[in-house]
Amino acid sequence: MNILFVSLGCDKNLADTEMMLGLLRKKGYTFTDDEEQADIVIVNTCCFIGDAKEESIQTLLEMAELRKAGRLKALIAAGCLSQRYQEEIRKEIPEVDALVGTMALEDIAAAVEAALEGRGGSYYRDLNAPPAVCRERIVTTGGHYAFLKIAEGCDKHCTYCIIPKVRGSYRSIPMEVLEAQAEKLAEDGVRELILVAQETTLYGADLYGKKCLPELLHRLARIQSLKWIRILYCYPEEITEELIETIAGEPKVCHYLDIPVQHASDRVLKRMGRRTTQEELRKQIGRLRERIPDICLRTTLISGFPGETQEDFEELYRFVNEMEFDRLGVFPYSREEDTAADLLPDHIAQEIKESRRDELMELQQAVVCDKAEEMIGRELTAMIEGKIADEEVYVARTYRDAPNVDGYLFVNTGRNLETGNFVKVLVTGSREYDLIGELAENREDNS
Repeated sequence: MNILFVSLGCDKNLADTEMMLGLLRKKGYTFTDDEEQADIVIVNTCCFIGDAKEESIQTLLEMAELRKAGRLKALIAAGCLSQRYQEEIRKEIPEVDALVGTMALEDIAAAVEAALEGRGGSYYRDLNAPPAVCRERIVTTGGHYAFLKIAEGCDKHCTYCIIPKVRGSYRSIPMEVLEAQAEKLAEDGVRELILVAQETTLYGADLYGKKCLPELLHRLARIQSLKWIRILYCYPEEITEELIETIAGEPKVCHYLDIPVQHASDRVLKRMGRRTTQEELRKQIGRLRERIPDICLRTTLISGFPGETQEDFEELYRFVNEMEFDRLGVFPYSREEDTAADLLPDHIAQEIKESRRDELMELQQAVVCDKAEEMIGRELTAMIEGKIADEEVYVARTYRDAPNVDGYLFVNTGRNLETGNFVKVLVTGSREYDLIGELAENREDNS
């Protein structure tokens, strides 16, 4: 039986997908990327914001047409949309044979078997149950990097966010389990490990009574074949001096931090349920840059949150201009039912939300272009991602670039380089968000 697996949404979802693929492979299923060859389709859905919800619904509807036409033996919906809208999916897309909630990923094989037998069903578990783990994942990122999900759920309850209602409270995965997963990934060829969770900086507080991300980083860094360890989703108020020192002093930990700040107006931050002020954000960013001068800081913002005045937006604009983040994304506020923000007064027109996003991104593009020009003449270690067809140009990433969200370094060389290898590159030029370079002294760096 061939399964087509469609994974939507964030990299945390992708880690779940890879776990389900591993469980299904153990049961003897095979996989395809071609819907023409598929007997079964599983869609791992997302519902974090409106666009993600729409993409999940449209994908299910497209696959439902194949099911209706008899080209599929089973259609299964998994993940966040299935958790949040079980009854709606049952009613509106009856072609879906089975639903699998966010905490029931270990039931995916049972769901497939039941669907093929015509029994269908719904598979859900307690949202606050221990997170599911599977050592035998199928890595879908090419094999040279992988996401390691270190915790599930969230306790922050930001007013715009539905995650606690579809993922439960914050639960860390035990350190020894993560070490075993990481060792297996490294054995299979992974060189870059990317730590993800709804909030990575709180790792271990629930299990060990204290924040243990620094200890986890030290343990993972002992895995010999790993070259880079990257940290995403760090709430700024939870970043400790110990964590900063670990990033600064542990050679394998990338000098890169993703700290979603969401806004800079104290009034808006309070309405969002965030636990920082602009002054605290400035101090934390200052501490990071002072201790780790070459750190690359990424953040995300929300434009047009309910009640955001022109003055609030101008304050945010000044903050972005002054902070000069290395990487930045802006999302227009997405109104989500069952969230506290949905009930707030003074919702803002979509065109204003988008206009404010565009202004911020235009400002950020100028910042990024200036920073890219500053990199010219520097020698950087880069991971080869692939080659451009019919050209002597390779696509690579530096420590400053997380996959799928940041830019690339294009390496001009006539040499044959393998994906996943590390090379030293002399930066010779820039193009908007990307860098251009050539091999430095024709040296590979596979230490």
